Amino acid sequence: MTDWLAMLDDHWGWLVFAALLGVAEVLIPGVFLIWVALAAAVTGLVALAFPISVPLQLLLFAGLCLVSVWGGRRWYTANPVDSQDPLLNDRTARLVGEIVTVVEPIDNGHGRVKVGDSVWSCRGPDAPVGTRVRVIGAEASELKVELV
Repeated sequence: MTDWLAMLDDHWGWLVFAALLGVAEVLIPGVFLIWVALAAAVTGLVALAFPISVPLQLLLFAGLCLVSVWGGRRWYTANPVDSQDPLLNDRTARLVGEIVTVVEPIDNGHGRVKVGDSVWSCRGPDAPVGTRVRVIGAEASELKVELV
């Protein structure tokens, strides 16, 4: 049976841990484990260069984790990754510009429209059933429409 605590005293344990975290980041992408892997790698290099105790290694690792995750979040906030489809998770924004049909009359500014195979609440100028309207925006789950 392997004594894991003794393994932590060795710099190779930290470097192997960093490599395993790097592999986990590739298999389970989430842009988080890479920062913990970086902290483990730096801890391993420091343990290689200086003979430090296990408690100090753990403390160094914890501090480096906090700093690397904080730095990574700041970097990604400052340098966002461009998406091929920025509206992927914003269904109402994807509907802007679509022409839809009124299925419940818009009366006093509120009614319902058919969008594809579903019916959405809408807000806009009064219009009878069957009128075609254009989606110009959304507020919560209610579409804003205008007459075509």
